[in-house]
Amino acid sequence: MRQYRFYVYIMANKKDGTLYIGFTNNIERRVLEHKQGVNEGFTRKYRIKKLVYFEEHKYVRNALTREYQMKKWLRKWKIELIEQDNPEWKDLAIDWYSQEELNAGD
Repeated sequence: MRQYRFYVYIMANKKDGTLYIGFTNNIERRVLEHKQGVNEGFTRKYRIKKLVYFEEHKYVRNALTREYQMKKWLRKWKIELIEQDNPEWKDLAIDWYSQEELNAGD
């Protein structure tokens, strides 16, 4: 039986910069789309390409509820969540992709 996983994630353009909260069932694919800028919209406009936080959920309903909650949070709370595990705001997906994959969106 296949184990499904769902993710809530936060992307940023820089430390203390613009934030984006999203939901996906394939974090590797979705983060690559952000990094390549393939989808027009908010993240492409503000060059939001750094994965700074993510959490995994077993059930889709839990992940969607969490995403909804986090989107309503104060910015301060989002920053505190990121900095609990990632105080330097490092790109958690820095070594997930080859340079060719990253350039494919150009």
